[in-house]
Amino acid sequence: MANFALPDAAQIGYAHLRVRDLGGALAFYQDLLGLREVRRVNGTAYLSATGEPPYHVIVTEQPGARQKPPRTAGLYHVAIRLPDRDGLARVLRRLLENDYPLQGASDHGVSEAIYLADPDGNGLELYCDRPRAQWQWDGTQIGMGTDPLDGQDLLAQASSEPWNGIAPGTDIGHVHLHVSDLGRAEAFYCDLLGFEVMQRSYPGALFVAAGGYHHHLGLNIWAGRDAPPAPTDAVGLIAFSLRLPEAAAWQALVDRVRAAGVPVETPPANSGTDSVLIRDSDRIGVVLAYDGEEG
Repeated sequence: MANFALPDAAQIGYAHLRVRDLGGALAFYQDLLGLREVRRVNGTAYLSATGEPPYHVIVTEQPGARQKPPRTAGLYHVAIRLPDRDGLARVLRRLLENDYPLQGASDHGVSEAIYLADPDGNGLELYCDRPRAQWQWDGTQIGMGTDPLDGQDLLAQASSEPWNGIAPGTDIGHVHLHVSDLGRAEAFYCDLLGFEVMQRSYPGALFVAAGGYHHHLGLNIWAGRDAPPAPTDAVGLIAFSLRLPEAAAWQALVDRVRAAGVPVETPPANSGTDSVLIRDSDRIGVVLAYDGEEG
């Protein structure tokens, strides 16, 4: 197929997660983190940073869902991007004040991040970017490291205003996936969908993006080469959406995946007319959504 690149403004839209208990999930995502419920349909809740569409996190209850087996493809973490250091610091302070367990904290050069899991064990990263002018490059490859985060300096940036929810400019910056094979993942996400490889030097991982971002997707084989797909009766990622900024670009991509013989489905939790669901070789769901119709 001919070369294809995503529009620079393409970005991740929402992450749709399977959870055991909707009430417990909302106590975390809404009451603790400060996302706002936009609507609820049966056992699915739609949340955003502003309380209005577009959605950022969708959670669907499946009572009795089992834990995702560790050596399977699927979600590594969903990365919730705060608009600035103050936004990240205020969330970190709130988590600490509520004694919520953290799993790690890192300075990646391009960003500062804290790591945790939701009550069902779905991995999360909360982060904010440094200005692009401060990013380091090695030719066309972005420089990303894993250094200790200066948490005290970050907390010192937090404003003293009372907590009133997560910063309105918050969105989903990237999604990081366990995959079974990096070559197959690159063929799907880059050769077919049009992401660009931003870094391929990190052991066992590949980072890809649109528009020169450090990464919209992380892809790794840390769960094992040839790891099987995650079972559908386990908590984890149902799908994530890729938002395209204009109808023509969206249609061109949909036509491209159809021409490649990729089956096209209807998204399970999306009311927009201009959206389709496809799956990669690990059965991970990707919703291709026209920006104006995602929610």
